[in-house]
Amino acid sequence: FVNAGLLTLTQAIGVIMGANIGTTVTAWMVAWLGFKADISILAIPLMLFNCDFKLWTKSLPKTFAVLLGGLLAVLVAVISSFFIFRHSGIQHLSQVSALMTSIYTGGTMNFFALGAALHVDASTMTMVYTFEMLITFPLVLFIVGGGFRFFRKILPFNNDHLSISNSQESEQSAGIEDYSGMLSWRTFSKLMFALLLSVLFLLIGAGLSILISGKTNEMIIILTITTLSIIASFFKKVRTLPKTFELGMIFILMFSIVVASQFNIHSLHTTALPLVGFVLYVMFASVIVHIIFCRLYKVDGDLFTVSLVSLLCSPPFIPPVVSAMGNKKVLISGIAIGLIGYAIGTYLGVSIAYLLALF
Repeated sequence: FVNAGLLTLTQAIGVIMGANIGTTVTAWMVAWLGFKADISILAIPLMLFNCDFKLWTKSLPKTFAVLLGGLLAVLVAVISSFFIFRHSGIQHLSQVSALMTSIYTGGTMNFFALGAALHVDASTMTMVYTFEMLITFPLVLFIVGGGFRFFRKILPFNNDHLSISNSQESEQSAGIEDYSGMLSWRTFSKLMFALLLSVLFLLIGAGLSILISGKTNEMIIILTITTLSIIASFFKKVRTLPKTFELGMIFILMFSIVVASQFNIHSLHTTALPLVGFVLYVMFASVIVHIIFCRLYKVDGDLFTVSLVSLLCSPPFIPPVVSAMGNKKVLISGIAIGLIGYAIGTYLGVSIAYLLALF
């Protein structure tokens, strides 16, 4: 749980800075770093470059079914919660719904990128992310601590849904949460190439946004970067660039401090309770709908577990879950589901934001 721990720590550091250093110094820090939305945008290609989407074609149909069920479950949970909580006093509810869609299909990367694209208030982003982590992290601890056995009892359990070799498992899982050797010259030079390629995609996205809208539109930029990054990942020379996922995660951690530092901790009061209820409802409703879907399609309990964790958290959480279950056959499937979530989470979030804004 390195990424979860680091993200929680950076959020805490940012909140403390915002509360004790003051908004003037915080604003200076943001300007000095030269980041804000851009740092999360550059994380998108860096984290997608290493994704081998071709492995998705090697999974059996039930893996696709569990992914589809997970996506539908999140959409059902988010849309229904929007109408349940629409009069509860939650500000910018359509944007909050979009953020929950993105983080429960694409993880932290898509959450921050979508927040930047939709110009979501920093305090809103931090509250949503904080409550989501406080609710989701105990679920993951429950699963790793033996809760996966519960899903094995209510869903079929067998080990025959994947037939992928151990070498393929190792190839796909290698590099996740491994920050060692990033500063060696061979790795660092390749990382700089990946960073330059990411900047190139950013410039292309900016150019397209100016051509389409006459100005720099962050939504167009992010969708362009996401699309180009997925295409680039199909080229082996790009896909095998070392440590790009980790470099993207470093950008996310830095941006997380900046966003959290703009959060006024004194704004937390009873009016935030509806938001807690909203996040709770989305998580539990999505889990229940997903289980029902998997029961109908007789999806394996372990396959459901890794798909749930991968969508709610992200692929870096899959190895410890697989290790706890003692079932390496679902490793590739869990990671593949998370990678697809990375790829489409931004698109789903944008669609939900525009759809719910009509109501």
